[in-house]
Amino acid sequence: MLGLGTWQNDDRDQCVESVKTALSTGYRHVDTAQAYGNEDAVGEAIAESDVPRDEVFLATKVWIDDLGYEDVLESTEESLKRLGVNAVDLLYVHWPARTYDPAETLPALDDLRDEGKADRIGVSNFEPGDLHTAADQLDAPIFANQVECHPKLPQEELREVCREMGIELVAYSPLARGEVFDVPELDVIAADHDASAAQVSLAWLREHGITAIPKATGREHIAENFGSLSLSLSAEEIETIDGIPETERTVDPAFAPW
Repeated sequence: MLGLGTWQNDDRDQCVESVKTALSTGYRHVDTAQAYGNEDAVGEAIAESDVPRDEVFLATKVWIDDLGYEDVLESTEESLKRLGVNAVDLLYVHWPARTYDPAETLPALDDLRDEGKADRIGVSNFEPGDLHTAADQLDAPIFANQVECHPKLPQEELREVCREMGIELVAYSPLARGEVFDVPELDVIAADHDASAAQVSLAWLREHGITAIPKATGREHIAENFGSLSLSLSAEEIETIDGIPETERTVDPAFAPW
């Protein structure tokens, strides 16, 4: 229910060290992407870690420039080489944009799964209509939809659709890029638990069955986020967080890089 996000962790040495630190701390889920430019560093860290490869849930994403059928196959092969693995545990479509065509993109993902190069197929930044279209096109089930989700963007409608379709929700930017530290309701609950607003936010996501993948590079933040796994929230506290009136998206699709 908690993974390490690696977005913007593009300094090779730092990325290797942070992934190794996370694995030694107890993380077993590492998330990367072709667009992050760090698949080689992530792969190096996993190879150098004392944690066996089969205990690490490794996810990457196909970028929007490579979503034609042949491009999906070729770019995924390149990802596997950079990661130094034979297969990833989860392969996502990064955004349904630019070269994305359900009839071209998704059969390639099915084929990669059939070939044993991706154990599970996922999508990212898909809205309900996108999910239904993808589900109709894919032979494989959609395992996960990775979207921005945090106490200031609870994604209730999308969560319900994913529940109905049996799709896991994975939350990127689960700390709203640091903005959760400015939410009074989270500060009050955090103080009651001798915890941080970040830990409360991650615990809230977990209580809703959402897997969070916060980005962290330093040992202290990696450990702090991992500590959220031991934090339990009461039903009243969850209701309080559910009722936070302010809604804010920190990753606006209108300004995505296309």
